[in-house]
Amino acid sequence: MIKIDRVTKMYGQTVAVRNVSFEVEKGEILGFLGPNGAGKTTMMRIITGFFPPTDGDTFVEGHSVLTEPLEVKKRIGYVPENPSMYTDMRVYEYLRFIGAVKGVPRSKVKESVEKTVEQCALEKVTKRRIGELSKGFRQRVALGQALVNDPPVLVLDEPTSGLDPKQIHEIRGLIKSMAGERTIILSTHILPEVSMTCSKVVIINEGQILAVDSTENIGRNLAQSHQIEMVVEGPPDRIVDRLTQIEGIKRVDNRGSTYIVDLEKEKDLRALIAKKIVENGFGLLEMKSRSMSLEDVFLRLVTEEEGGNS
Repeated sequence: MIKIDRVTKMYGQTVAVRNVSFEVEKGEILGFLGPNGAGKTTMMRIITGFFPPTDGDTFVEGHSVLTEPLEVKKRIGYVPENPSMYTDMRVYEYLRFIGAVKGVPRSKVKESVEKTVEQCALEKVTKRRIGELSKGFRQRVALGQALVNDPPVLVLDEPTSGLDPKQIHEIRGLIKSMAGERTIILSTHILPEVSMTCSKVVIINEGQILAVDSTENIGRNLAQSHQIEMVVEGPPDRIVDRLTQIEGIKRVDNRGSTYIVDLEKEKDLRALIAKKIVENGFGLLEMKSRSMSLEDVFLRLVTEEEGGNS
């Protein structure tokens, strides 16, 4: 459905993204995750045809953004981080106007707008001016203008930026409801956005791809260690000291009476750890395996990348 093929973008001598490649299958919601300044917005603008790549190409349903930009744009609905809209227009007339601009046949504009209004839950505000709406409703209108011509692909750049918790929940639910129906790329620096909404994740930092995997598998597949979580009674400094003496333990993270222990990937040291805790007179109250979360993976990858470039 979407193929990013070795894309590089430079502004003068500055490299914004370098040799980026990944694919998005039909019906997937892909989270494009990275810290601020990582290159996410640049990639969104290249995919949607707003910026040409310096090198490489992007394909949407087989159409090249370089040689067939209009065919690509017909197939994409785009919501930038700060969408510009005609704030003096009323919601319904604005969506009609956008539908006409995007080539919806005149005989089908009314039907398309009404479908979009229902899908984006805009029924209560169709007669209100966009400038009078709350931030949450303006974001719904922005999604509406992206959907009104019924594109198979949606590209959303930071779609919940500046919203309150209730609005964030509503927009996430709206995006998730379109899974399978449309192919969606969602750019964000917010970890819960990806884990709660997306089926696949691309992690980018400093313009380079660090990982591509499903949100379910990424922790397991990228982990260079596995973890156990324990609740232990005793002096924290002594507990950490005794545990780090065990060969095969890479790191011990103390969080009050809870300890997160990183083990070498192929080693199961639970029995030895339990024995060491008991021998030293500490109280072992709980021990369980712990999967790496998306946050664990993201922070580790970004930290390693920054450390490698310093």
